[in-house]
Amino acid sequence: MGELEDTYQKDIKEIKEWWAMDHKKHLTRPYTAEEVAQFRNSVKTDYLSSIQARKLWKTLNSYRAAKEPLMTVGCVEPLLASQMSRAGLECVYVSGGVSGLTQVEEPGVDHADYPWDTVPRVVNRIVKSQMWRDRTQRQHLLSLSEEERKTYPQFDFLLPIIADGDMGFGGVTTIAKCTKVFVEAGVAMFHLDDLAIGLKKFTQGIGRTIIPTSEYLKRLTAARFQIDVMGADTLLMSRIDSYQCGFITSVFDARDHKYVMGSTNPDIAPLIKVLADARQAGESIGAAKLKWFKDAAVMTFDEAAEKDLSADEFAAYSKLIDGDKFASLTKRRKYAKEAAPEKTIFFDWDDGRNSYGHYLFKQCIESVIDRAIAALPLTDTTWGRVDAPIPADVEKFHVELSKVSPGRVFGFGYVGAYNFAKAGYTEEQVKNFHNDLAEMGAIWQVQPIFAIQGINMFNNEFLNMWKKEGIFGYARDITKKAEDPAPFKPGAFASWGGGYLADGFIDITDANDHQIPLE
Repeated sequence: MGELEDTYQKDIKEIKEWWAMDHKKHLTRPYTAEEVAQFRNSVKTDYLSSIQARKLWKTLNSYRAAKEPLMTVGCVEPLLASQMSRAGLECVYVSGGVSGLTQVEEPGVDHADYPWDTVPRVVNRIVKSQMWRDRTQRQHLLSLSEEERKTYPQFDFLLPIIADGDMGFGGVTTIAKCTKVFVEAGVAMFHLDDLAIGLKKFTQGIGRTIIPTSEYLKRLTAARFQIDVMGADTLLMSRIDSYQCGFITSVFDARDHKYVMGSTNPDIAPLIKVLADARQAGESIGAAKLKWFKDAAVMTFDEAAEKDLSADEFAAYSKLIDGDKFASLTKRRKYAKEAAPEKTIFFDWDDGRNSYGHYLFKQCIESVIDRAIAALPLTDTTWGRVDAPIPADVEKFHVELSKVSPGRVFGFGYVGAYNFAKAGYTEEQVKNFHNDLAEMGAIWQVQPIFAIQGINMFNNEFLNMWKKEGIFGYARDITKKAEDPAPFKPGAFASWGGGYLADGFIDITDANDHQIPLE
């Protein structure tokens, strides 16, 4: 065999051994080690992303074993990341929504309409700052005696970063490029969601659109394949957003058919025509839509079957469906006919399509569970996004997923404006919510928009104080605390911002000053 073939066979062997390691055994890939080896460069590269991913994997699983929450917040600024290290947090989250609002020339509010490399660039900037602070701390500590070092606190500035990959910003090649840039930036883990590109409506809260299950799995496969091609240990998280969606782009995948909704009234006009007529007449679009939903008796085919069939007929239908969970609509009609030969169930999912051609989709925890299970073989962790945490649904999601993947680590994101009291939670339940989640396996917990809400709140408090009290208030609230010997030493600039490394470089370059002729 020639040198190229020898290298190729060696790569295949190493890839198979790598996939058999403890932190990889849970993955099942729809491609081979041979295919991965064919796409690899001839020169191997070691990535900081792999080091940070292994560190994060160990941390996540240690918290999972202890059933304790690993708490973090959204961060897009290196200075905030450094303070997260000082506060004892163990990971950093970079939010796409916050990045799109604060880190681009043309801001937006969580519509994922920013350039595809925005979040990787934010990650890269934070990672470089983390590396600098790590070097700064190490150089300064090593310049001290062992006794002096004992008086200085030491921080882990190299916190693993989890990042928001949104929906991947395009087809599989764009996802591959985005993944590559994430790995090169040093991310430990990133997540991809199942939302449709260009139709993310988090600020509006209604009308969100997801893609078919098959298309979502293609996204995850593209990312996983790129990670494998690079030989990285970067972790991949699935985030399922179907719980609060209203539409699905296509009914191509039969796995989604049980959740697609349609009209059960044969005498109703299509939704798009009703809304167009309302606009023409100057009537309320919202009111027209609500009326149509009521008049059309919108529901899934299974719900229509339950409505139109007798109890015995529906029991017979359900028995057929139980043996074919992901039956297509065509099969469901067939099963209904077998259960009740004399009846025809009217169900039209085309009547509810919107102006994009998308179909109505039922919001329920079962659809989240089905999609999350389908994504398990390609991912390391799972996040079932639940904006309004109904206790029964949250518990059902984690219980059902844990049955399929025991010991799995889950993520949970808190919504900034969610009203726990209005939802019926007691104060004690809210106090224990993060611990209860951890008991169910939702270890990694994040408040993504702290980088907007929290920082703005503290900034507002400080600026109001500064306007009223000037330098007196600054000296009291800022300077005095920064110079306080506990827990930060030895002074304001050095303790909060660093600075030793540059001084050390200057000292090294000044070492030959004695050779300068002075006369």
